[in-house]
Amino acid sequence: MVALRRRRRPKDPEGRMPVLDHLRELRQRIIKCLILIALGAVLGWVFYSHILDVLKHPYCEVPKKYRATPTGSGGCVLIYHGVLDGFTTRLKVSAIAGAVLTGPFWLYQIWAFITPGLRRNEKKYTRIFVTASTVLFIAGMSLAYLVLAKGLRVVIEQGGYGTAAQLTVSDYISFVTLMLVVFGAAFELPLLVVMANFAGILSARILLKTQRIAIFLIFVFAAVATPSTDPFTMCAMALPMVLLYEAAIFVAWLHDRRKARRKAEEEATEQLDDDVPSDVEAIPRSLDWSDST
Repeated sequence: MVALRRRRRPKDPEGRMPVLDHLRELRQRIIKCLILIALGAVLGWVFYSHILDVLKHPYCEVPKKYRATPTGSGGCVLIYHGVLDGFTTRLKVSAIAGAVLTGPFWLYQIWAFITPGLRRNEKKYTRIFVTASTVLFIAGMSLAYLVLAKGLRVVIEQGGYGTAAQLTVSDYISFVTLMLVVFGAAFELPLLVVMANFAGILSARILLKTQRIAIFLIFVFAAVATPSTDPFTMCAMALPMVLLYEAAIFVAWLHDRRKARRKAEEEATEQLDDDVPSDVEAIPRSLDWSDST
């Protein structure tokens, strides 16, 4: 142990290290992330029945006449056909729950790997973007869960009178997971726009000029990306995305305005010559003390 400690290289305050050391650290971070997700998956396995009830709730909100049940009791039941389908579904739900429950911890591992190579100003903005991306992703997933029941009802009722849905647990869990991930990823759009503006790729003038086209493309994206493809779910995704996009344009406008003001001040400072005296009033104006207290 003493020999290993002696071999350790002192840490560079700027976070610089050889490529092999970067790869070793990346490997360690990935292993830690997998261990954290595995521990979360154990909790997901233990509380599987409660998690399944939460995921199954939107389907249970569909009227009973549109849900076929094998027992005929009218209860909310998801079926499976294969021998291993129940086991694989439990593994899938446990893994997803583990990734969600331990999200802050494995995100910290990613942050700890990226942080040493950033400057102080970049670290500040990265913290803001990481926090904002987490909040937006959770907001998108929450909205997806709220509209899922209505979207399922709209889709299932299209079968018409005399038909009933008998969903398999594997297909249903895949559908719900895809719905949550798509909504969460879609809500990252304004953050990408702001990041592009801060990087100097997109200006607020260009964003305002292409605003109508962007809104149209948002609705097209929502129509294609939503797994249920029904108008209600499409509008439930597109309308918040439009509002977030408008907020991103406002942030970009404020940033460009502040950037232009700072640039004008720097140019005015650079034009001053030390050898040229500044214009100063020979006789200073008298001060008005009448309104003073």
